[in-house]
Amino acid sequence: MTLYNNFMKNTLTAVICFLQIGIAFSQEIIELPYEEAGQVEWIGDEKEYFSQIWQTQVVTNVSIPTMRVFKANAAKSNGTSVIIAPGGGLYALSINSEGNEVAKWLNEKGITAFVLKYRLVPTGEDGVQEVMQIGEKIIESVAPVLPLSVQDGLAAISYVRKNSESLGIDPQKIGFMGFSAGGAVTMGVGYNYSMDNRPDFLVPVYPWTSAMPVKECPSDAPPMLIICATDDPLGLAGGSIELYSSYLKADKNVGLHMYSRGGHGFGMRTQGFPSDNWISRFYDWSVAEGITVSNNTE
Repeated sequence: MTLYNNFMKNTLTAVICFLQIGIAFSQEIIELPYEEAGQVEWIGDEKEYFSQIWQTQVVTNVSIPTMRVFKANAAKSNGTSVIIAPGGGLYALSINSEGNEVAKWLNEKGITAFVLKYRLVPTGEDGVQEVMQIGEKIIESVAPVLPLSVQDGLAAISYVRKNSESLGIDPQKIGFMGFSAGGAVTMGVGYNYSMDNRPDFLVPVYPWTSAMPVKECPSDAPPMLIICATDDPLGLAGGSIELYSSYLKADKNVGLHMYSRGGHGFGMRTQGFPSDNWISRFYDWSVAEGITVSNNTE
């Protein structure tokens, strides 16, 4: 009988631990509210796979916006948070080098991060292959989807601010950082916010200004840091300078790091160029602006 009791006790303990792990895991993913897309229709679920073309992990065919939470360690947390929008031409998300790896780096600096899967162009088996084949028609193809992606970015800010207490973050230090197409989403967020979903700072990294043209910045525009490389093969350096100039003209708080070399899509990749350290320069900027309190880990 004792053996049976011990067996049942151990089994029950294992089941409880399993359930706790399952609950903890499920809490890492937040499904965001969204309105139906109307003219855009997806078939099948989102996909995640290693793209041989881009040589990185990607997510495609996103129809339901979600966020993965990367909480900073309580001992390091400084209250600052960043919502991260990976790039990929609105056909895919470079989920590691422009998402998860960025979040983990920020966590080490006491910053809580949220990796956003915003809605993408509906694709089939390989969204990366599709975007590589579409050529000059890409702007036309992403036009119906980009406003939905921007809505997802604004919904992410609203969620984080509304739940700031339970998330352990400062509701007045919520930033939005996006790469390439995610940079276009970042710009869209910066042009379309309301009082409830205004970002406290913006960080467009090699933003896709062809998809989201530069506009006059709002009168209450938040601080912005723009990052790009002169040799970006997509020609995004000029758009980044135009974006910087629009803020400068309006006498807004703006910074620009334009690296001579780095290409496009460098994210957290190591190439042996000064652009490898862009995220450290973001951190320096955030400390100088009072957005982040230094944890002196360097």
